[in-house]
Amino acid sequence: TRSLTITSVDQSMFEKAQGEKVTLPCTFELSDEDKGPLDIEWVLIPADNQKNEQIIIMYSVDRVYDQYYADMTGRMQFTNLDPRSGDGSLDILNLKAADTGTYQCRVKKAPGVQSKKIQLTVLVKPARTKCSIEGSQEIGKDVTLKCVSQEGSPLLSYDWRRVSGTQNLPATSMLNKNTGELLLKNASREYSGTYNCVASNRVGTDECSVELNVTPPVNTAGIITGAIIGTLLGLTVLGSIIFCFCKKHREKKYEKEVHHDIREDVPPPKSRSSTARSYIGSNRSSLGSMSPSNMEGYTKTPYSQVPSEDFERAPAQNPAFAPSKVAAPNLSRMGAVPVMIPAQSKDGSIV
Repeated sequence: TRSLTITSVDQSMFEKAQGEKVTLPCTFELSDEDKGPLDIEWVLIPADNQKNEQIIIMYSVDRVYDQYYADMTGRMQFTNLDPRSGDGSLDILNLKAADTGTYQCRVKKAPGVQSKKIQLTVLVKPARTKCSIEGSQEIGKDVTLKCVSQEGSPLLSYDWRRVSGTQNLPATSMLNKNTGELLLKNASREYSGTYNCVASNRVGTDECSVELNVTPPVNTAGIITGAIIGTLLGLTVLGSIIFCFCKKHREKKYEKEVHHDIREDVPPPKSRSSTARSYIGSNRSSLGSMSPSNMEGYTKTPYSQVPSEDFERAPAQNPAFAPSKVAAPNLSRMGAVPVMIPAQSKDGSIV
């Protein structure tokens, strides 16, 4: 007895890259004995046997139902718009890594029932690959070039090549294709140049490059000495700034203290003319009661030597010269009556 048969049995495993499209085949043939309604189901079989199968799309009674699996809504469809023609294949668009799994196509038309499983693996291409250098880039040192892809499905493979100079890797180099590390032992100047790394898997490649510059060893003693000298110079400049600041602060403080020490109740100094008036007035009052016996000291002091305000020292007189008569000052200008001042002659008598 002839019954329903699935004819697409050639390929049962697919590998695709993320973002691509895949068509899972499911063609079939009906027999004359299959009289019931045609039903086509696609289900996702989970890797965990404890979980139930998940229907993702179904064709039943001339109608398509594709709202069962939210993760694929809008990204899946039957390849043929009329599955009754014998083609129940499924298209999945814009593949994601989460779409990896086992899919099963079931075709029912009573009394015939047939199914087929297909394994789908969605691989992620290598992406955001970064190259770096680890270790001192000095002559005689070991240097490691590293290459890592931030994205990409395993198994990733890494390969290094030199793109400058001889374009051949140094003889002392050691490459680990699984980790992407390239070890350059006992580096020399000839190792300098541009190196390129290519990360790859079954669905794509990505690459990056790095510049290696091998230089002579650094003079650490000179660097330390320079750092010490620079530190001392910096401390000296800082000390000078602090000293100048403190000095200026002390000067301002001193000026402020002197300003506050000026007494406001001290009268201003007298002028020279007022000093002369007081001096002459005191002499006049003294002469009125002066006897001839005590006038000797006054006659020796000329009126021209009136003490000044700042008590200037009188110029030295010539001892050989003794004036016999001193003219009285013009007291009328001072508002006083002129008074004749006796003077002493050479023989000691009063004139």
